[in-house]
Amino acid sequence: MTEQHFSAHARTRTGRSHQGVGHVDEHRDERFTVVGNHLAQHSELSLTAIGLAVHIHSLRSGTLVGIKALAGRFPEGETRIASALRELETHGYLARTKERLPSGRIVTRTISYNKPRTHTAPRPPKPHPEPTRPPTPPPAAPTSPPQPEPPAPARDVLAGLRTHDPRLHLSEQDVRRLAPAVATWLERGVAPDDVQRTLAAGMPKEGVRHPAAFLAHRLTALLPPPLPAARPGPPRPSPLQNCDDCDRAFRAPTPGRCRGCSVAHQGLAAAA
Repeated sequence: MTEQHFSAHARTRTGRSHQGVGHVDEHRDERFTVVGNHLAQHSELSLTAIGLAVHIHSLRSGTLVGIKALAGRFPEGETRIASALRELETHGYLARTKERLPSGRIVTRTISYNKPRTHTAPRPPKPHPEPTRPPTPPPAAPTSPPQPEPPAPARDVLAGLRTHDPRLHLSEQDVRRLAPAVATWLERGVAPDDVQRTLAAGMPKEGVRHPAAFLAHRLTALLPPPLPAARPGPPRPSPLQNCDDCDRAFRAPTPGRCRGCSVAHQGLAAAA
């Protein structure tokens, strides 16, 4: 019997010209990475960026691909690798975002795309047809606007005055009218119990004929001054940034290079 071969042999692709590149293709069914020609033949990416993208595509999820990790794997150095990563970000093959861990440490999260992302503006929503409005009913008879509900702390202060002195019994309408003045006391740092004690202290022996008017006078005449403004605290430190060259975290108001990379860059510029 004739022996059957289930795997294809290597074959050579040849073109019409004998001066260009030739190909020897071998069939593989494991340990390979599929790369599109849009990346392998990209006209605006450097060879370093293309090779770095192919390497990142071949890695398993969770593999560290920081600048230092890649510089330890390849001979190009941190500066060229950082520049290649920025190229891949610019052309949509890579995305790097900063994340803060529960411990407070800031790390860089990298996402690789086998097809470049396109940044397109969202389309505006289609206008909906205006619904047919029902006929307008005749205007109703004018009614008095509802009074706003007084703040709960101020309401409780006024309603609880009668527990200090039964003569300070207020109606619901009196509570609504006096609540804004009590709220001013509370905003100026006076505790609710202190407001009640101040308003109920030194009541006339003959009593009061109009408790609401009596309290309105005291709320205005005994109003304490506002608390002094708090002194400004120490200035906040600059936010953490990641160095564009070595990816090391440093504090600065804007992104850029750390102190060490800035000095090295200035030395290279001076030498040139």
